[in-house]
Amino acid sequence: MHMSEKKIIAVLGATGAQGGGLVRAICADPSGAFTARAITRDVNSEKAKALAALGAELVAADVDDAGSLERAFAGAYGAYCVTFFWGHFSPEKEVAQVTYMAQAAKQAALQHVIWSTLEDTRILVPLSDVRMPTLMEKYKVPHFDAKGESNHLFTDAGVPVTFLLTSFYWDNFIYFGMGPTKGPDGVLGITLPMGDCKLPGIAAEDIGRCAYGIFKQGTEWVGKTVGISGEHVSGAEMAATFSRVFAKEIRYNAVPPSVYRSFGFPGAEDLGNMFQYKHDFNDQFCAARSTAVSRSLNPDLQTFEAWVTSNRDRIPIG
Repeated sequence: MHMSEKKIIAVLGATGAQGGGLVRAICADPSGAFTARAITRDVNSEKAKALAALGAELVAADVDDAGSLERAFAGAYGAYCVTFFWGHFSPEKEVAQVTYMAQAAKQAALQHVIWSTLEDTRILVPLSDVRMPTLMEKYKVPHFDAKGESNHLFTDAGVPVTFLLTSFYWDNFIYFGMGPTKGPDGVLGITLPMGDCKLPGIAAEDIGRCAYGIFKQGTEWVGKTVGISGEHVSGAEMAATFSRVFAKEIRYNAVPPSVYRSFGFPGAEDLGNMFQYKHDFNDQFCAARSTAVSRSLNPDLQTFEAWVTSNRDRIPIG
Protein backbone atom coordinates (compact mmCIF):
# COMPACT_ATOMS: atom_id res chain seq x y z
CA MET A 1 0.00 0.00 0.00
CA HIS A 2 1.31 3.46 -0.89
CA MET A 3 2.29 5.56 2.13
CA SER A 4 -0.21 8.28 1.22
CA GLU A 5 -3.04 5.73 1.40
CA LYS A 6 -2.11 4.44 4.83
CA LYS A 7 -4.06 5.37 7.94
CA ILE A 8 -2.07 7.33 10.48
CA ILE A 9 -1.99 6.12 14.10
CA ALA A 10 -0.83 8.93 16.39
CA VAL A 11 1.01 7.36 19.31
CA LEU A 12 1.44 9.22 22.58
CA GLY A 13 4.31 8.16 24.80
CA ALA A 14 6.08 6.96 21.67
CA THR A 15 9.47 6.76 23.36
CA GLY A 16 8.02 4.94 26.38
CA ALA A 17 7.31 1.25 26.94
CA GLN A 18 3.74 1.05 25.65
CA GLY A 19 3.86 3.63 22.86
CA GLY A 20 7.26 2.50 21.67
CA GLY A 21 6.02 -1.07 21.37
CA LEU A 22 3.10 0.07 19.23
CA VAL A 23 5.26 2.22 16.94
CA ARG A 24 7.67 -0.67 16.44
CA ALA A 25 4.77 -3.08 15.75
CA ILE A 26 3.34 -0.77 13.08
CA CYS A 27 6.74 -0.19 11.48
CA ALA A 28 7.49 -3.94 11.50
CA ASP A 29 4.43 -4.53 9.28
CA PRO A 30 5.28 -2.55 6.12
CA SER A 31 2.48 -4.17 4.13
CA GLY A 32 -0.10 -3.18 6.76
CA ALA A 33 -2.77 -0.52 6.45
CA PHE A 34 -1.22 1.83 9.02
CA THR A 35 1.69 4.18 9.47
CA ALA A 36 2.99 5.42 12.82
CA ARG A 37 3.10 9.03 13.95
CA ALA A 38 5.36 9.01 16.99
CA ILE A 39 4.44 11.84 19.35
CA THR A 40 7.08 12.89 21.83
CA ARG A 41 8.21 16.02 23.63
CA ASP A 42 11.74 15.75 22.23
CA VAL A 43 11.96 14.69 18.60
CA ASN A 44 15.75 14.93 18.82
CA SER A 45 16.17 12.30 21.55
CA GLU A 46 18.01 9.09 20.71
CA LYS A 47 14.84 7.05 21.28
CA ALA A 48 12.87 9.29 18.93
CA LYS A 49 15.57 9.10 16.25
CA ALA A 50 15.54 5.30 16.54
CA LEU A 51 11.79 5.28 15.80
CA ALA A 52 12.28 7.61 12.83
CA ALA A 53 14.90 5.21 11.48
CA LEU A 54 12.23 2.49 11.49
CA GLY A 55 9.95 4.66 9.37
CA ALA A 56 7.87 6.52 11.95
CA GLU A 57 6.87 10.15 11.47
CA LEU A 58 8.05 12.26 14.42
CA VAL A 59 5.80 14.99 15.79
CA ALA A 60 6.57 17.13 18.84
CA ALA A 61 3.77 17.61 21.37
CA ASP A 62 3.26 17.79 25.12
CA VAL A 63 0.38 16.08 26.93
CA ASP A 64 0.14 19.14 29.19
CA ASP A 65 -0.51 21.37 26.16
CA ALA A 66 -3.97 20.88 24.63
CA GLY A 67 -3.15 22.85 21.49
CA SER A 68 -0.07 20.76 20.73
CA LEU A 69 -2.14 17.57 21.03
CA GLU A 70 -4.78 18.90 18.62
CA ARG A 71 -2.06 19.66 16.08
CA ALA A 72 -0.45 16.25 16.62
CA PHE A 73 -3.74 14.37 16.08
CA ALA A 74 -4.77 16.35 12.99
CA GLY A 75 -5.26 14.17 9.93
CA ALA A 76 -4.84 10.90 11.83
CA TYR A 77 -7.17 7.90 11.68
CA GLY A 78 -6.60 6.85 15.26
CA ALA A 79 -4.55 7.45 18.37
CA TYR A 80 -3.02 5.54 21.26
CA CYS A 81 -3.45 7.50 24.47
CA VAL A 82 -1.42 6.78 27.60
CA THR A 83 -0.36 8.73 30.68
CA PHE A 84 2.75 8.27 32.82
CA PHE A 85 1.85 8.66 36.47
CA TRP A 86 5.35 7.86 37.72
CA GLY A 87 6.76 10.95 36.02
CA HIS A 88 4.87 13.28 38.36
CA PHE A 89 2.87 11.23 40.94
CA SER A 90 -0.17 13.47 40.41
CA PRO A 91 -3.59 11.89 39.76
CA GLU A 92 -5.01 15.35 39.09
CA LYS A 93 -2.41 15.96 36.39
CA GLU A 94 -3.35 12.64 34.78
CA VAL A 95 -7.04 13.61 34.66
CA ALA A 96 -6.14 16.97 33.12
CA GLN A 97 -3.98 15.26 30.49
CA VAL A 98 -6.73 12.80 29.58
CA THR A 99 -9.15 15.73 29.27
CA TYR A 100 -6.81 17.29 26.69
CA MET A 101 -6.42 13.96 24.88
CA ALA A 102 -10.18 13.41 24.62
CA GLN A 103 -10.75 16.97 23.41
CA ALA A 104 -7.98 16.65 20.81
CA ALA A 105 -9.36 13.29 19.62
CA LYS A 106 -12.82 14.84 19.22
CA GLN A 107 -11.40 17.87 17.41
CA ALA A 108 -9.49 15.63 14.98
CA ALA A 109 -12.57 13.43 14.42
CA LEU A 110 -10.50 10.32 15.08
CA GLN A 111 -12.18 7.07 14.11
CA HIS A 112 -10.56 4.88 16.78
CA VAL A 113 -8.78 5.73 20.02
CA ILE A 114 -7.21 3.17 22.35
CA TRP A 115 -7.00 4.51 25.90
CA SER A 116 -4.56 2.63 28.14
CA THR A 117 -6.45 2.61 31.41
CA LEU A 118 -6.84 0.67 34.66
CA GLU A 119 -9.59 -0.05 37.17
CA ASP A 120 -10.89 2.63 39.51
CA THR A 121 -10.31 0.58 42.65
CA ARG A 122 -12.71 2.74 44.69
CA ILE A 123 -15.63 0.95 43.03
CA LEU A 124 -14.75 -2.14 45.06
CA VAL A 125 -12.81 -0.45 47.88
CA PRO A 126 -14.59 2.79 48.79
CA LEU A 127 -12.67 5.43 50.70
CA SER A 128 -14.55 4.39 53.85
CA ASP A 129 -13.06 0.88 53.59
CA VAL A 130 -10.24 0.64 56.14
CA ARG A 131 -8.68 -2.53 54.69
CA MET A 132 -6.17 -0.30 52.95
CA PRO A 133 -5.22 3.30 53.69
CA THR A 134 -6.67 6.19 51.71
CA LEU A 135 -3.89 8.05 49.88
CA MET A 136 -3.75 11.68 48.78
CA GLU A 137 -7.09 12.15 50.59
CA LYS A 138 -9.27 10.68 47.86
CA TYR A 139 -7.62 7.62 46.30
CA LYS A 140 -6.90 4.02 47.23
CA VAL A 141 -4.54 3.21 44.33
CA PRO A 142 -3.80 6.64 42.83
CA HIS A 143 -2.13 5.42 39.63
CA PHE A 144 -5.13 3.16 38.95
CA ASP A 145 -7.98 5.34 40.16
CA ALA A 146 -7.17 8.47 38.16
CA LYS A 147 -7.08 6.46 34.94
CA GLY A 148 -10.31 4.64 35.71
CA GLU A 149 -12.17 7.80 36.65
CA SER A 150 -11.03 9.39 33.37
CA ASN A 151 -12.66 6.78 31.13
CA HIS A 152 -15.85 8.79 30.80
CA LEU A 153 -13.96 11.74 29.32
CA PHE A 154 -13.64 9.91 26.00
CA THR A 155 -17.21 8.62 25.92
CA ASP A 156 -18.62 11.98 27.06
CA ALA A 157 -16.79 13.62 24.14
CA GLY A 158 -18.29 11.09 21.73
CA VAL A 159 -14.89 9.64 20.84
CA PRO A 160 -14.87 6.06 19.44
CA VAL A 161 -12.73 4.46 22.14
CA THR A 162 -11.43 1.07 23.23
CA PHE A 163 -10.47 0.79 26.90
CA LEU A 164 -7.27 -1.26 27.21
CA LEU A 165 -6.55 -2.75 30.63
CA THR A 166 -2.86 -3.50 30.94
CA SER A 167 -1.10 -5.81 33.40
CA PHE A 168 1.99 -5.76 35.61
CA TYR A 169 5.06 -5.10 33.44
CA TRP A 170 7.59 -7.89 33.76
CA ASP A 171 10.07 -5.19 32.71
CA ASN A 172 9.73 -3.88 36.28
CA PHE A 173 12.19 -6.63 37.19
CA ILE A 174 14.74 -4.78 35.03
CA TYR A 175 14.04 -1.10 35.65
CA PHE A 176 12.04 -0.73 38.83
CA GLY A 177 14.36 -2.44 41.29
CA MET A 178 12.04 -5.41 41.68
CA GLY A 179 14.47 -8.05 40.46
CA PRO A 180 16.00 -10.76 42.66
CA THR A 181 18.00 -9.32 45.56
CA LYS A 182 19.91 -10.94 48.39
CA GLY A 183 18.18 -11.34 51.73
CA PRO A 184 19.93 -11.19 55.14
CA ASP A 185 20.91 -14.86 54.70
CA GLY A 186 22.50 -14.18 51.31
CA VAL A 187 19.82 -16.06 49.37
CA LEU A 188 18.31 -14.28 46.38
CA GLY A 189 14.61 -13.54 46.41
CA ILE A 190 11.78 -11.55 44.87
CA THR A 191 9.41 -9.76 47.22
CA LEU A 192 5.72 -9.24 46.46
CA PRO A 193 2.63 -8.93 48.67
CA MET A 194 0.58 -11.35 46.58
CA GLY A 195 0.38 -14.39 48.88
CA ASP A 196 -0.26 -17.42 46.70
CA CYS A 197 -2.47 -15.50 44.23
CA LYS A 198 -1.75 -15.19 40.52
CA LEU A 199 -0.41 -11.90 39.15
CA PRO A 200 -1.39 -11.11 35.54
CA GLY A 201 1.74 -9.84 33.83
CA ILE A 202 2.99 -8.95 30.39
CA ALA A 203 6.14 -7.97 28.51
CA ALA A 204 5.88 -4.22 27.94
CA GLU A 205 6.65 -4.71 24.24
CA ASP A 206 3.62 -7.00 23.94
CA ILE A 207 1.26 -4.22 25.08
CA GLY A 208 2.02 -2.29 21.90
CA ARG A 209 1.68 -5.42 19.79
CA CYS A 210 -1.73 -6.17 21.31
CA ALA A 211 -2.80 -2.58 20.70
CA TYR A 212 -1.76 -2.95 17.06
CA GLY A 213 -3.92 -6.07 16.87
CA ILE A 214 -6.88 -4.03 18.13
CA PHE A 215 -6.35 -1.34 15.51
CA LYS A 216 -6.04 -3.99 12.79
CA GLN A 217 -9.43 -5.44 13.73
CA GLY A 218 -11.01 -2.09 12.94
CA THR A 219 -13.93 -0.80 14.92
CA GLU A 220 -14.81 -4.23 16.34
CA TRP A 221 -13.40 -3.17 19.71
CA VAL A 222 -14.88 0.36 19.80
CA GLY A 223 -16.93 0.88 22.95
CA LYS A 224 -15.46 -2.21 24.57
CA THR A 225 -12.96 -2.96 27.31
CA VAL A 226 -10.21 -5.47 26.63
CA GLY A 227 -7.70 -6.66 29.22
CA ILE A 228 -4.36 -8.09 28.17
CA SER A 229 -1.86 -10.38 29.87
CA GLY A 230 0.95 -12.66 28.74
CA GLU A 231 0.42 -15.05 31.63
CA HIS A 232 -1.06 -15.21 35.12
CA VAL A 233 1.84 -16.26 37.35
CA SER A 234 2.11 -16.63 41.13
CA GLY A 235 5.10 -15.31 43.06
CA ALA A 236 6.27 -18.86 43.72
CA GLU A 237 6.03 -19.67 40.01
CA MET A 238 8.00 -16.53 39.12
CA ALA A 239 10.71 -17.46 41.61
CA ALA A 240 10.87 -21.00 40.22
CA THR A 241 11.23 -19.61 36.69
CA PHE A 242 14.01 -17.24 37.78
CA SER A 243 15.73 -20.15 39.52
CA ARG A 244 15.63 -22.28 36.37
CA VAL A 245 16.81 -19.55 34.02
CA PHE A 246 19.59 -18.27 36.29
CA ALA A 247 20.50 -21.75 37.60
CA LYS A 248 20.55 -20.59 41.21
CA GLU A 249 18.13 -20.58 44.11
CA ILE A 250 15.74 -17.63 44.00
CA ARG A 251 12.96 -17.69 46.54
CA TYR A 252 9.64 -15.89 46.78
CA ASN A 253 9.15 -13.63 49.78
CA ALA A 254 5.42 -13.13 50.31
CA VAL A 255 5.12 -10.11 52.57
CA PRO A 256 1.90 -8.51 53.85
CA PRO A 257 0.76 -5.41 51.94
CA SER A 258 1.29 -3.34 55.11
CA VAL A 259 4.98 -4.30 55.09
CA TYR A 260 5.30 -3.48 51.38
CA ARG A 261 3.69 -0.07 51.99
CA SER A 262 6.35 0.63 54.64
CA PHE A 263 9.34 0.09 52.32
CA GLY A 264 9.68 3.83 51.85
CA PHE A 265 10.57 4.15 48.18
CA PRO A 266 8.53 6.67 46.13
CA GLY A 267 5.16 5.09 45.40
CA ALA A 268 5.53 2.24 47.93
CA GLU A 269 2.13 2.94 49.52
CA ASP A 270 0.45 3.17 46.12
CA LEU A 271 1.99 -0.12 44.97
CA GLY A 272 1.27 -1.82 48.29
CA ASN A 273 -2.39 -0.92 47.90
CA MET A 274 -2.30 -2.00 44.26
CA PHE A 275 -0.98 -5.46 45.08
CA GLN A 276 -3.51 -5.79 47.90
CA TYR A 277 -6.31 -4.95 45.47
CA LYS A 278 -5.03 -7.54 42.99
CA HIS A 279 -4.81 -10.10 45.81
CA ASP A 280 -8.16 -9.39 47.47
CA PHE A 281 -10.09 -9.32 44.18
CA ASN A 282 -7.89 -11.80 42.37
CA ASP A 283 -10.54 -13.77 40.50
CA GLN A 284 -12.12 -10.61 39.12
CA PHE A 285 -8.79 -8.97 38.28
CA CYS A 286 -7.49 -12.04 36.45
CA ALA A 287 -10.77 -12.66 34.63
CA ALA A 288 -10.58 -9.17 33.14
CA ARG A 289 -7.22 -10.03 31.51
CA SER A 290 -7.57 -12.97 29.14
CA THR A 291 -4.37 -14.50 27.81
CA ALA A 292 -6.40 -16.13 25.01
CA VAL A 293 -7.75 -12.78 23.82
CA SER A 294 -4.27 -11.28 24.14
CA ARG A 295 -2.79 -14.05 21.98
CA SER A 296 -5.52 -13.59 19.37
CA LEU A 297 -4.47 -9.93 19.10
CA ASN A 298 -0.75 -10.69 19.27
CA PRO A 299 0.24 -14.21 18.14
CA ASP A 300 3.83 -13.60 19.31
CA LEU A 301 2.70 -13.03 22.92
CA GLN A 302 5.45 -14.05 25.36
CA THR A 303 5.04 -16.22 28.43
CA PHE A 304 6.88 -15.24 31.61
CA GLU A 305 9.54 -17.91 31.08
CA ALA A 306 10.10 -16.81 27.47
CA TRP A 307 10.46 -13.20 28.62
CA VAL A 308 12.91 -14.02 31.43
CA THR A 309 14.97 -16.22 29.10
CA SER A 310 15.24 -13.55 26.41
CA ASN A 311 16.03 -10.81 28.96
CA ARG A 312 18.36 -12.82 31.17
CA ASP A 313 21.32 -10.51 30.65
CA ARG A 314 19.26 -7.39 31.36
CA ILE A 315 17.75 -8.43 34.69
CA PRO A 316 19.92 -7.24 37.62
CA ILE A 317 20.68 -9.96 40.15
CA GLY A 318 22.21 -9.22 43.52
